Amino acid sequence: MTSFAPDSIVLNRKLPLWYQVSQSLRASILGRSPRDPLRLPTEEQLAGHYGVSVLTMRQALKELEDEGLISRHRRRGTFIEPHARRGSPVRLLGSVDAIVAQQSGMTTALLAHGSAPVPAELAEFFPELPEVATYHRLRSDEKTGEPTNHARNYVRPELAARIDLDDLVRWPMTKVLRDVVGADISRITDTVEARLADPETAKLLQVPLLSPILHYTGVTYDAGGRPLDVAVIQYRGDRFSFTVTLEAT
Repeated sequence: MTSFAPDSIVLNRKLPLWYQVSQSLRASILGRSPRDPLRLPTEEQLAGHYGVSVLTMRQALKELEDEGLISRHRRRGTFIEPHARRGSPVRLLGSVDAIVAQQSGMTTALLAHGSAPVPAELAEFFPELPEVATYHRLRSDEKTGEPTNHARNYVRPELAARIDLDDLVRWPMTKVLRDVVGADISRITDTVEARLADPETAKLLQVPLLSPILHYTGVTYDAGGRPLDVAVIQYRGDRFSFTVTLEAT
């Protein structure tokens, strides 16, 4: 039986290796094609793929098993759960792959794209640009079709010129910028706040007007500190939570 092929990752030695591996594998699983096989390679093969010990790999797999994304069967192997619910909390420890994983795993529809003046509330991130490329996407649960979040991305025009719209339907913007466009991403700052659904958001997410939502703003920077992309995402408050874990060094 052919095994699922996860993406590669460059490990950051300042973060727990098991965590980085689990988030990378999580993003690969959630972003897989329906035609991809469900069986994962063996622990030894995965450990070799990521360049970590089998013990580290085992810890990473346990994280995904606890989340319900995979199931492990003695003698048969480890398998992706095809109908696992995608609304689980995500632990963020500073990894770009954690951001990719958090954004993955939904059926995505591209609602609109084009160029537009920089919104006043985002002017501080693009002070020298009169316009940015904009992308508006709606994500839904793969199993139920229920809308879960909608995202607007504001991207520098020179990067947008190299973005294939088909990639944005399959993958999160962060992954497209890093792995397809080749942008040098150095950090992402996240801001999450509670808000009430306005009429547009309530209609898109199919929730009552003024119901609670999570309003997320993520700013992606290059090595020179220049903002490359600003993502503004509205999450259904009944489907998502964010957990930030601080590790002692």
